[in-house]
Amino acid sequence: MKSLYPEVTVTTDFEQIIEDKDVHAIFIAVPLDHHFELSRKSLLAKKHTFIEKPMASSVIECLELIRLAEKQKLTLMVGHTFLYSAPVRKIKKIVTSGVLGELFYISSQRLNLGLFQKRYNVMWDLAPHDLSIILYIMDEAAVAVNCQGKAHVTPGIEDITNMSLEFSKGGFATVQNSWLDPNKVRRMTFVGSKRMLLYDDNEPLEKIRIYDKRVEVPPHYDTFAEFHYSYHYGNTYCPYINQIEPLKVQCQHFLDCIEKGAKPDSGGPEGLQVVKILEAASESLKNGGSKVTVR
Repeated sequence: MKSLYPEVTVTTDFEQIIEDKDVHAIFIAVPLDHHFELSRKSLLAKKHTFIEKPMASSVIECLELIRLAEKQKLTLMVGHTFLYSAPVRKIKKIVTSGVLGELFYISSQRLNLGLFQKRYNVMWDLAPHDLSIILYIMDEAAVAVNCQGKAHVTPGIEDITNMSLEFSKGGFATVQNSWLDPNKVRRMTFVGSKRMLLYDDNEPLEKIRIYDKRVEVPPHYDTFAEFHYSYHYGNTYCPYINQIEPLKVQCQHFLDCIEKGAKPDSGGPEGLQVVKILEAASESLKNGGSKVTVR
C-alpha cells in the first residue's frame, strides 16, 4: 500500500490507529471473528465505525455495538454493499410501484468455486449479501427460518447451504449458497402476481429483466369442468440502469452520514437483522433443517 500511495501513513498496529486523534473514522475489514473486538475498541475510542458484512458473529455482539454507538453518538455502518448498487435500488422502486403485483416469493442463488473459509461456513460468508437485499426489498422482518447444508471439503464447515425464510407479512424467500459450483452464479428471481423479474449481477449490461408472465386463476366457476388455469405470456423488458460503482456510493454514504449525523441505510439495526437470521439458520442447520423462530 505504501508503494501505491506514498503519501499515506501505514501501520500494522491497530492501537496506533485508535490513539491517533486525527483519525475520525475506521473501516473494519478483517476476518469475522475479529469484527466485534476491533469495532468495540473503535467505538470506545469515539471513532465512527464501518464494519464489513456480517456485522458480528452473534446477536449479543451486534446489540453491544449498537448500544456503544448510540451512547457515544457515533455513526455505525455495516458493509451491505449491494444496497448501494443501482440494480438493487431499481428493483426496490419496481417492487414498491406495484409493477410486479403482489410479491409471491424471492429466490436467490450465490454460487461459485471457493473461496473456502476455515473459521465459518458458506452461509456466513455469502448469505449476508442475499439477506440484506431481500430484507431491503421486502421491507418486513423474517420470523422463521429452515436451513440445511453439507460439509464436503472441511469437516464441520458447510460448503453448501439452502435456506428458506418466512416473513411477518406472509412473504417467502429461499437462499442457496455454495463454494462448490463450477460456475459463478449471482442470480435473484422475484415472482409477483402480475409479472416476474430476474436480476443477474453477472450480466455486464442487462442486469434486470422483467417478464410479463403470470398464472391467472378464474374468479368463479360452477363446476370442476369449468375450472381452468390460464397462463399469460407477454413481452420481456430490460430497464435502463445508470451503473455506478456500489463501493464508491457506499463509502460516500458513510462520510455523508458522519457529516450530517444521518442514519445509514445499512446501519447497526440492519446489520443486526441479518445476523439474527444467520444465528437462527445456524441453529436450524445443527437440528437437521427444523424450523427455528427468528428472535
